[in-house]
Amino acid sequence: MFDRLYEESEQGRVRFLGFTTNDIRYDFGIVYTSMFFGKPLVICMQTGRSSLLGPYDLENVQHLREVFRLPSEEEAKDVADILHFYLPNPSLETEYE
Repeated sequence: MFDRLYEESEQGRVRFLGFTTNDIRYDFGIVYTSMFFGKPLVICMQTGRSSLLGPYDLENVQHLREVFRLPSEEEAKDVADILHFYLPNPSLETEYE
């Protein structure tokens, strides 16, 4: 037995983004959704690791470093700087519209 919490379908928008920093190449998929308070699902295509991220989450570079297993704080800052341009600023109302 289980209690179903939700089952939603929506037409999604996906962006694929590849870039390099000084030392490393990155390939990310960004799945935009109205679920999860409007935070998109960001997926590292090299490792398969993913996280729901919003602009405020990018301020925590230690979290980014842990989630995507980035080698240094500098790399995490570089990734945050790039992703900042692609993540919407969600509102709490998005989940309940």
